[in-house]
Parts: sequence; structure tokens; C-alpha cells
Amino acid sequence: SSAGFSIDTFIIPPGEQSKSLGMAEKIYRKALEIPLDRKSAILALGGGVVGDLAGFIAATYMRGIAFLQAPTSLLAQVDSSVGGKVAVNHPLGKNTIGAFHQPKMVYVAADCLLTLPHREFISGIAEVVKYGIILDYAFFEWLERYVDDGQYLQMDSLVHIIKTSCHIKSKIVSRDEKEENLRAILNFGHTIGHAVEATTDFSRYTHGESVAIGMVYEAKLSSALGLMPASSVSRIVQLFQKIGLPIKTTGLDPELLLQYMMRDKKNIGSQLVFVLPDSIGHVRIVKDVDINLVREVLKE
Repeated sequence: SSAGFSIDTFIIPPGEQSKSLGMAEKIYRKALEIPLDRKSAILALGGGVVGDLAGFIAATYMRGIAFLQAPTSLLAQVDSSVGGKVAVNHPLGKNTIGAFHQPKMVYVAADCLLTLPHREFISGIAEVVKYGIILDYAFFEWLERYVDDGQYLQMDSLVHIIKTSCHIKSKIVSRDEKEENLRAILNFGHTIGHAVEATTDFSRYTHGESVAIGMVYEAKLSSALGLMPASSVSRIVQLFQKIGLPIKTTGLDPELLLQYMMRDKKNIGSQLVFVLPDSIGHVRIVKDVDINLVREVLKE
């Protein structure tokens, strides 16, 4: 305001339930009532849900207006605010309605993390671990050491975590913005993780908790396929346990999980496609995975 901008706000309820077409319609109405024009900009101040929803509005309002990110959760700072993926959920699947709309700026204030509830902070660590598993063994080793002595909770360690994660993701996205090949590796853990979220109506687990569960099950699937040694799976499980993230889910119907997984955006026709690690620090895209093997892994 002091710089001469006219500011309007729209505050949404927390949680994945707000990332919907219904909420988007309310924001479109507000934008038209203000009215926002094609020279206006939308600033997302909040976590991943806020960023995804605000970006979706910016991408589609008047065929696209400027978009800026000020992520306040660890998960948003290390993952969802970088790369330009914006979307809303549908009852039949997560992030199924969306676009690629790059922010003009991403401003990360690490001090915001000191205000997070512990569960939300820990949830963000899941995506951090993912970067080590898919592309950076040294970073995974660093996380193992620093989680052991709790130093990852210190500000200098948090800044290192954020910078390293953003560097890895931006390197991948700059080579494959529209997820035609390489960017798909960022989806490790998300095929099963998104199914867990959808099956539980986005209410039992946070996104990070769901992805942690997904990474464990997908690592076990990789081991069942003979790709990843069991010792590496154990290291992943042990790291999540030390952080305090869930490593399994109970009471969910494997067949219902499979129904959601069959709608995954990576799939080709009726073929299940997974991003699976063959070692810590390297993953591969595996097509036409045997559904019966996936079913057996889920039943564990």
C-alpha cells in the first residue's frame, strides 16, 4: 500500500478441501467485483494449497494475469512454489484440473517456519527427503546425519535445506517445464500418495505425510521388482521414522487405492506408470507395472 498499490485480500479456510472449483468460483466472483484487470497481479501468501489455488486463478482469470508466490510453509518453500504447476482438486483425483503458470517471483522468508505447527513442519520434510532419493545421494546422507542430532531444526540448516531443494527442483524444471520426461521424476511417492489423500477425503493425512507413505510403498514396489536393494528401502524407512513421518497406512481398501491410481496423470492408457528408485539418488520411470504386484505391496 505504501508503494501505491491497491490491495484486496481473499482468505480461504485451511486444508485441501479449499483447493476446489467451488472455491475458485468464489474467488473469480471477488476478482470481478473488485474488479481485477489484465494488469493486476495475484500474490499467494500461505502454504501449498494457497499457492496452487491462487496460481490456478491467475492462470485462468482473463486468460492469465501475473502471479507471485510468498510461501510460508516448508512444503511450499521447497516444492510447490517452484516450477509453475497450479491446480485444483476434483473428487475423483488430486490436481486433475490445472495449468502451467510460472510465478513472476518467489519470495521465501525462512523465518516463517518458526511459526509453523510441528506437524506441518515435519510434513514439509517429506518433500525434502524426496530430492535426496531421486537425485542427490549426498543430500540424503546429510539429512540422515542432521536428523540424528536434530540440527535440521536450526535456522542455518533450514536455509541449507530450502536452498538445496529449490536448486534441485529448479534444475529439473528448467530442463522440462511441461513434464514431458525428466520432470516426472519429481512425482516419486505421489502416485500412491495422491491415492492415499483422495481415499481419505484429504482429511486424515497432510500432503507430506501422504507422500512419505507413498515413497515407502513405491520403494517397496521397486524392491519387489528387483530394482532397489532392500537395504536402501530400510534406510528410507528409518529416516522417515526418525523424522516422525508415517511409513504405512491402515484401514484403506487396496482396490480403492488402485482405482485412484489408475487416474494418475503419468499413466499411458491403462498402463500404470511409476517413478521408482533403483538406488538412493537415482530413479527411473517404469511403465506397465503389473497391477497384481502393486496390489500385493499395498496389502502389506
